[in-house]
Amino acid sequence: MSKTHFFVYMLRCGDDSLYTGYTNDVEKRLRTHSQGLGAKYTRSHLPVTLAGYWLCSSKREALQIEATIKRLPRAKKEALLLHFESGTTLSINQFSTPH
Repeated sequence: MSKTHFFVYMLRCGDDSLYTGYTNDVEKRLRTHSQGLGAKYTRSHLPVTLAGYWLCSSKREALQIEATIKRLPRAKKEALLLHFESGTTLSINQFSTPH
């Protein structure tokens, strides 16, 4: 039995906004969004393109990273897209900041 992988992904929408989600199949999820069958937000912001995606160690971590990215201001989301190459592993620890 093969291990299920989980990913966090970012889409660039037709109005240049960014959408963040998680999935276990990036290509299938992108097709779903592109067909207008994905999240309510992306259905009204078509077309969408894949801006970036990252492998996570677990579903739990993917959900944590998704929530963290969604709270970031746009400039930090854009920086994340520039700094972390698509397809690489992303860890919640990379978002930790000292108090």
